[in-house]
Amino acid sequence: MYWTTRCSDCALKADCTTGKERRIKRWEKEHILEAAEAELKKQSQAMRRRKAIVEHPYATIKHCMGATHFVMKRLPNVRAEMSLHVLAYNLRRVINIVGVPRLIAELQAA
Repeated sequence: MYWTTRCSDCALKADCTTGKERRIKRWEKEHILEAAEAELKKQSQAMRRRKAIVEHPYATIKHCMGATHFVMKRLPNVRAEMSLHVLAYNLRRVINIVGVPRLIAELQAA
């Protein structure tokens, strides 16, 4: 945290603060967030690509499988619950893509 009492002499004081001093708070790892934001600005298509690849399965899980809220509490339990949702989603996709007979045959061969 940084602050200064030199604000009374500054011409921009009215635009900056109403107090006697200007206080600036900065998270100790703020540079990580700034680097991520700069990288995202360099690759403007990254967020669109992420939405197309990553967000669709989550939306499908929430909508089709009724996983709008987690039933469990505490992070380890929520992780387990989310893992089960993802497993069910992946099994459903495999069944839709290759079919049940081929899935059973592949599981028996393994």
